[in-house]
Amino acid sequence: MLRLLVVVLLVANAAYFAWAQGYLRSQGLAPQGESEPQRLEQQLQPQGLRVLSPSESRAKVAAAAPEPPACLQTGVLDEALLPKLRTAATEALPQGSWSLEEAAVPARWILYMGQYPDNEALEKKKAELRTRRVSFQALNNPALQPGLSLGSYPTQEQAEQALADLGTRGIRTARVLQERPAVTGQRMRLPAVDEALRGRLNALKPVLGALEACS
Repeated sequence: MLRLLVVVLLVANAAYFAWAQGYLRSQGLAPQGESEPQRLEQQLQPQGLRVLSPSESRAKVAAAAPEPPACLQTGVLDEALLPKLRTAATEALPQGSWSLEEAAVPARWILYMGQYPDNEALEKKKAELRTRRVSFQALNNPALQPGLSLGSYPTQEQAEQALADLGTRGIRTARVLQERPAVTGQRMRLPAVDEALRGRLNALKPVLGALEACS
């Protein structure tokens, strides 16, 4: 009996050895080897890896992260367009994503230089102001072009005082001008504009005009 047991163990060990070494693969008996092509294809290729710099890592994270919602608002809207705007916004925008609120835009006074006969005269004046170290800004109002603003102020009194100060620096041809009167009315406020909502706002651009960050 003992001899038979020894023989069985020897046969079992021999069979395991043959299986482990793959000698029985032709019979469909073999362990799953690490040399299988599909396993090799799943392995990482270290030669293809690249360490990103901190700036590159931040850029990739920023590109992958969605832009956070932003609060946007219109300027003071034309009263005549408000009924049309309400209807269009109700149809195009989700409920609760917008509201109309009272708004007031204060008057703005500027120190104005112009209008000049042509751009050559305008550039000559810019060069003179740079020589005197006087700052200036271009004007978006077509009615005041070509011309320059030497500063903007919320009241006429402040503008008059600034003009007197510039007079001590040799500026003689500037004058105080009201660029914009005070305006009251309503504006649209959108407290959480995400990418999806931005797409819907495109349909309302002819009525809304430009949007700006909430104040």
